[in-house]
Amino acid sequence: MSGIEIAHVKANGMIFRGREGKPKDAGAEPVILLHGFPETSAMWEDLLGALLHQGYRCFAPDQRGYSPGARPVTLSDYAYEELVADVGALADTLGFERFHLIGHDWGSVIGWAALRTFPHRILSWTAMSVPHIDAFRLAVAGDADQRRRSRYLAFFMLPEEPEKLFCADDYAALRALYEPMPDSQVKEYVEILSEPGALTAALNWYRANPSLLKVDEASDFGPVWHSTLLIWGNNDMAVGRAAVESSRAYMRGPFRLVELDAGHWLAQEKPDQVKTEILSHLSAQTLR
Repeated sequence: MSGIEIAHVKANGMIFRGREGKPKDAGAEPVILLHGFPETSAMWEDLLGALLHQGYRCFAPDQRGYSPGARPVTLSDYAYEELVADVGALADTLGFERFHLIGHDWGSVIGWAALRTFPHRILSWTAMSVPHIDAFRLAVAGDADQRRRSRYLAFFMLPEEPEKLFCADDYAALRALYEPMPDSQVKEYVEILSEPGALTAALNWYRANPSLLKVDEASDFGPVWHSTLLIWGNNDMAVGRAAVESSRAYMRGPFRLVELDAGHWLAQEKPDQVKTEILSHLSAQTLR
């Protein structure tokens, strides 16, 4: 894509591959975009181009486990606190003192945690598919529909079995997840996750973080004061309405929920609507 380049950024003692857009304006507002499972920064290609066209400086990393130079083998290295620390370290290296943050799926989980970890650095927050973590964990505990949608999580936390499923028959189960996506993206995802240790590293995001599903006041993510946009597809196979609607209770700053007639892969299923909503949200905030 014109203007979007592959970049390698050193942060937190590792090297992260990613996609970067640099406008001519040295004072351009920064945006960091966080992908989810089982994708890479390629999921953001369309939005990155739109952001660059509007004058934003943007970076979408292939996160820990997905970048060959950032793929530790210890399970504890994938605790969400470590993944959040990567975001802060990347922002430091890139010179982003404050930045807009956008996340999808696991990228949304890390984004919600970042709001709590370094709130002063985040100018605006956009979550796609995954609602406020406290709302989600309460829904898993008390909503039958969400429990049904979340049954896959226990399987993903098992040792070895998920890898066997996803690798079988030339990654047929993995490719099935990518049905609505462009062939170019699917090609990259399969190539990255077939690298030695990559699929296990990606699944370790689940295995290292069972606490995210436990209702525990000591680990609550708490209220959100940032200007927040939550985009959700009402046909999402993993996230139901209960968790999405109850996210409102945690919002103390400006909040907008956009419901799309789509599934989980919002950036690919409804690219124009996603771009419009996000660009509108970002334009309402300013660093100046």
